[in-house]
Amino acid sequence: MKMKYTILVASMMTVLLSGCSKKTEAPASDMAATEVVAADAVVEAEAYGSEGNTENYQKNEQNTVKIVAKEPVSTFSADVDTGSYANVRRFLTQDKTLPPVDAVRVEEMINYFNYHYPQPTGQHPFLVNTETVDSPWQANAKVIRIGIQAKNIDQKQLPPANLVFLVDVSGSMDEEKKLPLVKKTLTILTEQLRPQDKVTLITYSGHEEVVLEPTSGNEKSKILNAINDLSASGSTSGESAIQMAYKEAQKSFIQNGINRILIATDGDFNVGITDFDTLKNMIAEKRKTGISFTTLGFGRGNYDEQLMEQLADAGDGNYSYIDNENEAKKVLKQQLSSTLATVAQDVKIQVEFNPATVKEYRLIGYENRMLKQEDFNNDQVDAGDIGAGHTVTALYEIIPTGQKGWLADSRYQNEAKAQGSKTEYAYLNLRYKLPNQAKSILLTQPISASSKPLTQASGDTRFALAVASYGQQLTGSKYGGSMGWNDILQLAQSAQQPDEFGLKDEFIGLLKKAKSLSSDKPTVQQVNRAS
Repeated sequence: MKMKYTILVASMMTVLLSGCSKKTEAPASDMAATEVVAADAVVEAEAYGSEGNTENYQKNEQNTVKIVAKEPVSTFSADVDTGSYANVRRFLTQDKTLPPVDAVRVEEMINYFNYHYPQPTGQHPFLVNTETVDSPWQANAKVIRIGIQAKNIDQKQLPPANLVFLVDVSGSMDEEKKLPLVKKTLTILTEQLRPQDKVTLITYSGHEEVVLEPTSGNEKSKILNAINDLSASGSTSGESAIQMAYKEAQKSFIQNGINRILIATDGDFNVGITDFDTLKNMIAEKRKTGISFTTLGFGRGNYDEQLMEQLADAGDGNYSYIDNENEAKKVLKQQLSSTLATVAQDVKIQVEFNPATVKEYRLIGYENRMLKQEDFNNDQVDAGDIGAGHTVTALYEIIPTGQKGWLADSRYQNEAKAQGSKTEYAYLNLRYKLPNQAKSILLTQPISASSKPLTQASGDTRFALAVASYGQQLTGSKYGGSMGWNDILQLAQSAQQPDEFGLKDEFIGLLKKAKSLSSDKPTVQQVNRAS
């Protein structure tokens, strides 16, 4: 079944696009505001899971409990993608339904928010800190929160940027939340450009075309005119367009600068390389040129989320889902330095648990970021990059020795007496590379075997736990204990801190919305996953 798109009259398009080039700052409350859409601008997309809906998500089985005596080491790649949070918000607020389980990646929800971790002051581009608190999900458990704070770089101090806007203008983009929103998004980014920055604009549908040759950031009107002239028609030829984007980015390559492709699409590639692994491998090979690949996802009904997330990972970029203009401002204005400037590459985290103090553990999220233990010391293995000002948060739930855990006790495990220090829960190892360097740098620090009650935890840790609980509840996780929507809401409200852009207030609203949608019964997907 083909999706039907509402065609907007020219006057409506003019109203929607007018004012895009204004430099007026949106008030803080705008980030939490509900977007009003004209009735004739709403597209009736098929519901997820129906015959006419072709949205695609990677199937992710949540991490299982590990026994420290058997698997003491946990290794994973850092992740700063945030697309899952915004996409889930779209399901709740626009589609008015709970999201499919596979659309929920808990680590992207947690990392959607910036936390108030200490700023780095030494030679390393980030600072690592930890906090251990009583678990909100299980009486006998603790949660170790690992927080990474990258150094901030003022936008004015960023290196010169060579940006290639690669825009999908195929027929599938002819929808209000697609190409018109793409135009607004690129307009927001264009307004941030400096004279030393340059932009190339490429479009693709039935064919690819350079519609704007490399243009300096001080020629904003020229760039904006090219953006505003974009229109949608034809099929999608993603392969050749991506190859052209790399070619054009290479022509304008800035040594020691920012070189990045930003693709704006619904991910519906139906011409050219459509094999997922082939496309992913092509981009992974191209990242060796020093050009990053960032994906900006748009739309619903045919959205290929798996493609968008995985291509960004392969291209040493980041993945964002743009569901409204406020999200575009967050990604490309308020957090522009984080989006464009990389301060650490191939960031890997490895935690070795102490069998003398920890019996069992589970990592919350990062299911498609797991690495083999031997990958940690192998500098040839790719991992996630961290941008300026980014925070990365990871949560481990642990069962201390002597406490009842998730798993039944083993006959012989009980007889084995773990030897080691009683003062540490674990030892944290972190590897990273400075940009464009081949050799990694190792950081280490112990995690103390001390904890505090949840009520005495920092606001950052309590809020991260509330967001993790939200993700677990949406997926019907069996590890959420008896914690319900009201408990999550109470925890989130207890953790509220300064909220410059209203994102945490908005989260409270999403919790209430999810609770309302969950009031009747869980979704079919949740029942299937939990069984």
